Amino acid sequence: MTISPTEVATSMAVGPHAQPALSEVASQLMHPASRVILFYDGQCGLCQKSVQFVLKRQPQGSIFFAPLQGTTAAEMLPAVDREQLDSMVVAKNGQLFRHSTAALVIAKELGGFWNMLGHLGSLIPRPLRDLVYRAVARNRYRMFGKVDACRLPQPGERARFLD
Repeated sequence: MTISPTEVATSMAVGPHAQPALSEVASQLMHPASRVILFYDGQCGLCQKSVQFVLKRQPQGSIFFAPLQGTTAAEMLPAVDREQLDSMVVAKNGQLFRHSTAALVIAKELGGFWNMLGHLGSLIPRPLRDLVYRAVARNRYRMFGKVDACRLPQPGERARFLD
């Protein structure tokens, strides 16, 4: 069965701490289950550095990348994620993760030391983690600048970048 990304729709969150989940169609697009998409602000210097950090530590990995300003984000994410640009978003196993939780999901995907660090970070209460995350996010352009262009992916990396 072929599923077009344009058929993707997000569902409503349920419960006080629930993250909006991807629709069943979006979940099918994500197969294999180990596929993870990191949505990032394509104009943010810190976000660009984060993508490079992940690529260096997982050169043949399962993490894919898409800018929040791109087509894939428009088809898979709620408008609020694409308009506010205040958090990276990670799609994994039919769920969306934001703020510090998204960073911890990525750390765990990197394995080894980063996996351990991700699990340790999960022990810190989410409101406290997100307070720090949001403080950095608010100042990221001032601290790391805006970028008009980013490094072109190497031939082996190109398949991991979605528009």
